[in-house]
Amino acid sequence: MLEINSSANTQLETIPSSASNSNGKYPKMNGQEGFVQRHLGPNFQEIQQMLKLLEVSSLEDLIDQTIPSTIRLNQSLQLPEALSEYAALNQLKAIASQNKVYRSFIGMGYADCITPGVIQRNILENPGWYTAYTPYQAEIAQGRLEALLNFQTLIIDLTGLEIANASLLDEATAAAEAMSLSYGVSKTKANSFFVSQDCHPQTIDVVKTRAIPLGIDIIIGDHQTFDFNTPLFGCLLQYPASDGIIYDYRNFIETAHNHNALVTVAADILSLTLLTPPGEFGADIAVGSTQRLGVPLGYGGPHAAYFATKEAYKRNVPGRIVGVSKDAQGNPALRLALQTREQHIRRDKATSNICTAQVLLAVIASLYAVYHGPSGLQQIAQTIHQLTLTLAEGLKRLGYSMGTEPFFDTIKVELGEKSLTEILSAAAAKEINLRVIDQHTVGISLDETTTIQDIMDLWEIFAGSELPFSVEEVLKTSENITAFTRKSAYLTHPVFNSYHSETELLRYIHRLETKDLSLNTSMIPLGSCTMKLNATAEMIPVTWPEFGKLHPFAPKEQTQGYQILFEQLENWLAEITGFAGISLQPNAGSQGEYTGLLVIRKYHENRGEIHRNICLIPESAHGTNPASAVLCGFKVVPVVCDDQGNIDIADLQAKAEKHQNNLAALMITYPSTHGVFETGIEAICNIIHANGGQVYLDGANMNAQVGLCRPGNFGADVCHLNLHKTFCIPHGGGGPGMGPIGVASHLVPFLPGHAVVELEGNDRIGAVSAAPWGSASILVISWMYIAMMGAKGLTEATKVAILNANYIARRLDEYYPTLYKGNQGFVAHECILDLRSVKKSAGIEVDDIAKRLMDYGFHAPTVSWPVAGTMMVEPTESESKAELDRFCDTMIAIRQEIANIESGVMDATNNVLKNAPHTAISLICGEWNHPYSREQAAYPAPWTKEHKFWPSVGRIDNAFGDRNFVCSCLPMAAYQ
Repeated sequence: MLEINSSANTQLETIPSSASNSNGKYPKMNGQEGFVQRHLGPNFQEIQQMLKLLEVSSLEDLIDQTIPSTIRLNQSLQLPEALSEYAALNQLKAIASQNKVYRSFIGMGYADCITPGVIQRNILENPGWYTAYTPYQAEIAQGRLEALLNFQTLIIDLTGLEIANASLLDEATAAAEAMSLSYGVSKTKANSFFVSQDCHPQTIDVVKTRAIPLGIDIIIGDHQTFDFNTPLFGCLLQYPASDGIIYDYRNFIETAHNHNALVTVAADILSLTLLTPPGEFGADIAVGSTQRLGVPLGYGGPHAAYFATKEAYKRNVPGRIVGVSKDAQGNPALRLALQTREQHIRRDKATSNICTAQVLLAVIASLYAVYHGPSGLQQIAQTIHQLTLTLAEGLKRLGYSMGTEPFFDTIKVELGEKSLTEILSAAAAKEINLRVIDQHTVGISLDETTTIQDIMDLWEIFAGSELPFSVEEVLKTSENITAFTRKSAYLTHPVFNSYHSETELLRYIHRLETKDLSLNTSMIPLGSCTMKLNATAEMIPVTWPEFGKLHPFAPKEQTQGYQILFEQLENWLAEITGFAGISLQPNAGSQGEYTGLLVIRKYHENRGEIHRNICLIPESAHGTNPASAVLCGFKVVPVVCDDQGNIDIADLQAKAEKHQNNLAALMITYPSTHGVFETGIEAICNIIHANGGQVYLDGANMNAQVGLCRPGNFGADVCHLNLHKTFCIPHGGGGPGMGPIGVASHLVPFLPGHAVVELEGNDRIGAVSAAPWGSASILVISWMYIAMMGAKGLTEATKVAILNANYIARRLDEYYPTLYKGNQGFVAHECILDLRSVKKSAGIEVDDIAKRLMDYGFHAPTVSWPVAGTMMVEPTESESKAELDRFCDTMIAIRQEIANIESGVMDATNNVLKNAPHTAISLICGEWNHPYSREQAAYPAPWTKEHKFWPSVGRIDNAFGDRNFVCSCLPMAAYQ
């Protein structure tokens, strides 16, 4: 096992079992403990006990019987030696110090802001919020869902549209999703989409990337002169424009509608507190970023985008929507609405491949609005606008021209005879960044952090000498947006008008937090989701200003710390996966899939084989796989699986040969979605390559591979990595995530580029995310994890993850058989428990067991996926044997409850499973009309009496909510 040396350069060595200390922990060195043993759940003695149950002699013996020998690594990963937490933080601090935090007035959709301390500490830095999972088990996610409902209400109110979703990845991808929605609902045969030249350049770049494989023609032009002679299905406008000008779009939108085109407006969310909202001047869709509502710049992310539209398009909206329904007792309850439109149901016919939201960031933005309220938000916007007017007036007095058009927070300054080099040099001397529009024009965008001193510094840059006036002489109190002034009310709901003191907001945040089950409560054993420890040491650097306050388009010479971090992380991930190149740009797993397939498509195009458009996908694949393939212009051909859950190689061979002239790719998950290391993986890859295709490997299950095998070695050409699974970025209640891709050498030239920040190479695909390195600020988490684990620690973590899964499978096998196993009877890092028999014997559905688990204090495993009527369990390496046993004991106890139904001891319909979860209100208030005791309902296990997690609502009626669709904070009478 592991010997831990926690000096500055911790080294991991193999030691005999006798070396463990009296507590069964890995031994101490120099009086310190290493990070590896803090990350791993079971201690040395517990591992021995678990191995004994599995009847294997050692962890290595288990791995030998689990992973095909032909793909096993025969050497250790070449990574730096593991660091202690203290040493890793010091090393990362030294890297961070090489970033220069200048004042950035660049704008382009990004603005510095102030994160209220009560929100930073109690949400952004609080594991009760950042370790929760996607709210698929809504009864134990009511706090997060309420915060997201507030977010949707915020967006609906400010945009003036009817519905909004629970956020998207960034503004640029939200605009691309709006184009896709417009295309999908269009009743014409038009395939052209107009994009205003006044949109942010990164948005134009991402939209162009999305359009190419779909055969959409992007027309970029001036909305003021566009003649509509070309048939369009949609248009995209920026409000205010990227250079700050506020345009009156009403005539353009009316003309577009007359030509059967939908119009999307990308709008600055804070400006909408002062300006007429898009919904009121005819927009069909509004998109944008909520970053400036309290979310740090973070060199590009993570940030929550918004998407609002008309209710007529509710079944075409991408991503997640939180809706209001009722629980079993008739009380209002929240859940994810209209899920039948999502990937796991519709697959290649899904409205989008996006299966996530930026939940943590949307929560921050929504609570920022709750904290400030409508008048507070308006005051912030007015202050920014007045400072911008003052800045503009001073620059006019200095002889500069800015045009006469109205603006909100951004001005475009014409330099006249002044040299751009001179202006930029003066700005650099004051550590200020401006936006360079061209050689004769610069842009200046102000934000919530801007002060009068900033205005004076900006004047001095352009004056080149002492100012000829004082601030008081030019201070502006009027406004120049009278023609666009908002008349309608917004944020009138009590939630935005009740919690403006820190005391009240703190209590509200805490109330919401207590309604959610997160990793700080118990194990979350979701298969394919890898809910492992998100260590505090990994999270600390996220809010360091050296990482958090950088604008994504700051000059590279100011971001050398980030460049070092990117290079090191890319090299480490390349070593771990066996690939030649890494792109960190995709900011979600679904984005990684999409990006990887685009790279494959570009490779075929480069070889003159753009006709290759067939993508083979196993029937067991993730729901996002088919949706991603369709987004990339591929036609999906399913491949069947055999009785053991493996890909049917004969079927694969036949379909690969049938489509060999047009075969583009195979999408495969490894280990399989069924939790097994398929022995035929190399043969599968060879078949695809022999027929001209490329192998895309879904990296969702990389936690079973790190240090033991590498996708790049056994035949994959491209693989996305869920850093929010394998590499410890927390799930954040359903986002953020990161989905970088690794590619083989022949695909490196085609990795994503960016329109604003130049990346080396001419053959790159366009941008897939708004920022060149995606959600850069959370990459520090994965850097810390790898740095503290080292090669041997990472390998040990993989082994323990596989051990924990097999331990659960073995303990539960006589109660719930494991559906699929490898040739030697072992699973990978997750197992599928077959619950289908209890439906026949007792009428118990898998959802009944999922809800009953809540009464025991657990989040359910993944339900009915990839096989209906089953649960997929993934314990991860971070859970202790005690927690694994507690989960197993719970599942066994539930099986006994089912047995009582089977034998007739318990009623077939009025029982603890059918009525689960049991809330405190249902136990205490009203009559108790059940043939079992309150104690059986609420305290079914000893630990529930020591610490009880109470679901805040009873079982939710999803169908009622979809029939009575409500996605905003309306008066409760509206829900009835």
